Amino acid sequence: MSAPTHSRPHPAASGGVGNLLPWWALALPTLAFITLLVLILNPVDAHAAGGDPAITHIVERVQQLIAR
Repeated sequence: MSAPTHSRPHPAASGGVGNLLPWWALALPTLAFITLLVLILNPVDAHAAGGDPAITHIVERVQQLIAR
């Protein structure tokens, strides 16, 4: 015996207002990304032990390029 299958009474709507993202759905991840990027590129606030000189050189170079 097989069970009867039921179809949807109303098909799903395509398009419309329900598919729009609220403004904060894009603003918050962008703000978080920029904040983390600034924290990474700001060596004044970093109190970690000395790291690999190559990484330090790359970060300094990125800072110089952004400052231009």
